[in-house]
Amino acid sequence: MSQHERYYVPAQSPWPIVGAVGLFLIALGAGNYVASLSKGGGMGGYVLLAGIAVILFMMVGWFRNVIDESMSGLYSRQMDRSFRQGMSWFIFSEVMFFAAFFGALFYARMVAIPWLGGAGNNAMTSEVLWPAFEAVWPLETTPDGTQTQAMGWSGLPLYNTIILVISSVTLHVAHVGLEQNKRKVLTGWLGLTILLGAAFLFLQVEEYVHAYNEMGLTLDAGIYGNTFFLLTGFHGMHVTLGTIMLIVMFFRVLKGHFTPENHFGFQATSWYWHFVDVVWICLFVFVYVL
Repeated sequence: MSQHERYYVPAQSPWPIVGAVGLFLIALGAGNYVASLSKGGGMGGYVLLAGIAVILFMMVGWFRNVIDESMSGLYSRQMDRSFRQGMSWFIFSEVMFFAAFFGALFYARMVAIPWLGGAGNNAMTSEVLWPAFEAVWPLETTPDGTQTQAMGWSGLPLYNTIILVISSVTLHVAHVGLEQNKRKVLTGWLGLTILLGAAFLFLQVEEYVHAYNEMGLTLDAGIYGNTFFLLTGFHGMHVTLGTIMLIVMFFRVLKGHFTPENHFGFQATSWYWHFVDVVWICLFVFVYVL
């Protein structure tokens, strides 16, 4: 009788529904907050914070369960393949997520604005838009006449690009150190990657403060402000998630987890971080430079 490799089937988990509730609260809170910015944000900000707290709670609980199962030796090679497939599909879904926002940016720039400016014998511009409308990108004038400024690529955006590119290199060095069982190399370079991720987030907050206070660039500053904050904001959210994952990996490394042969948790985090870096490079080119 042939022997089959065992496959661990986990018990029913509450974490997917907890995560769904957290995402719902985030979407609801963010929508209400943005819609009521002129009134101080209303209750939307509190709902948003509650959603973030639920997501963090889910991550702690779910990570703890998976780590306990892994360290108990419950996972097999087939389970490892399932994890790889799952992570691959997750990153693919994230690619499609950002493709939608980049698609909106390209449509606004390449189709909508030229058409509204008179491309294709369109003569309705002065009738349906404000009189001083100019079909140029970025749009620095809103329908109510408010003037804003475009965010340049030099300065903080360039610094953040350099930081993220370097962080991909440092994480790769840490990964190689793990594969070669060099724990000091692994710990040092992984710690440096976390610091670089935190530095990126700090500088992005500085950029947002400067945009709001000095440039008049806000979420309601027309299509340019919308696409700018949606793309950079969602990317910042992904960097935050990636940094949290790296911190979890760092503490696992300190506890002696992972071996050169068995470290997919670390590898999956590395995949995610490199994906986030690639998205930022595309964002830097198409949002800031071009």
